[in-house]
Amino acid sequence: MRQVVNEMKYQYIFGPVMSGRLGRSLGLDLLGDRVCSMDCIYCEVGATRVCTLERAPYVPAEDILHELEHWIDEGNELPDAVTLGGLGEPCLNSEMAYVIEGARDLLPDVPVAVLTNSTLMLDERARTELALADIVLPSLDSLVLEEFLALNRPCEGIGPNEVAQGLIEFSRIFNGKIFLEILLAKGVNDTDENLGRLEAFCKRLQPDRIDVVTLTRPGTVKSTGPVDKDELERWRKALHAATPAKRQERAAQQQVEEPRMVEMIRASLQRRPQTVQQLVDALGLNPTQAQKTVDELVRQGHVIMRDGSGVPFYHSSRHVIES
Repeated sequence: MRQVVNEMKYQYIFGPVMSGRLGRSLGLDLLGDRVCSMDCIYCEVGATRVCTLERAPYVPAEDILHELEHWIDEGNELPDAVTLGGLGEPCLNSEMAYVIEGARDLLPDVPVAVLTNSTLMLDERARTELALADIVLPSLDSLVLEEFLALNRPCEGIGPNEVAQGLIEFSRIFNGKIFLEILLAKGVNDTDENLGRLEAFCKRLQPDRIDVVTLTRPGTVKSTGPVDKDELERWRKALHAATPAKRQERAAQQQVEEPRMVEMIRASLQRRPQTVQQLVDALGLNPTQAQKTVDELVRQGHVIMRDGSGVPFYHSSRHVIES
């Protein structure tokens, strides 16, 4: 196998990845680095490098949209959604509105979604820009201050009640769909007090969809673990959460040239730990070719394999794990 080169064709576009809520989602990375307003102990992309609430053009909208235009010109199969996310909190990018509008112009039949940890809901201008999207997927894991601080490790000055109120304010100006996500970590935010507070909050917010999930991939802290199945189902029932979608099979593509295969897999794993099967489903890869490429990337040290409840997960060697 040819030696992997460091420079990749796409710096800010990754995937598509399979999403239970959005289908085949083409990711746009608006930060280019682990820049976030939180340092969640379960984060899939690794420990936050810069924790900030300062909005700035971390990645210029022009650069992102140039890559998206090139991706489209290559004749790729259109995704089910274009999703702003990546290595950090996308709402920190002060040019987010231009990215949303530009993506819609380039792919008018594809909804634009934004993943957010909800902290920028405290900023009126950020809320207004975010309202340009078609789907917003905010998270709010706990309304108990001690749990919120322990699980999400936000920048100083961010509290759960303020975030919740920001979400309510956002819902009043947003005409699209809100898919709220709550992630449970065993022994951290799975208390009855948190459940009761979130029940009351969801009645106020009235999101279009609620997802209650737990850890399925390695986070940034090794000691962080998932809640058991019965507890997860109890929460889902109490919050009238959506039933997780079953994995959809996709026909594999023809053999992809080796450099392109390496590029696709490395870009995807830098943003999200995945199994080989998830890579195959999302990217339309040949399973045998994908496994060989991943094995070689592991051998070269670009990718690390970890056990995820008996299923091997792979992530970029840039993914930082705390003890």
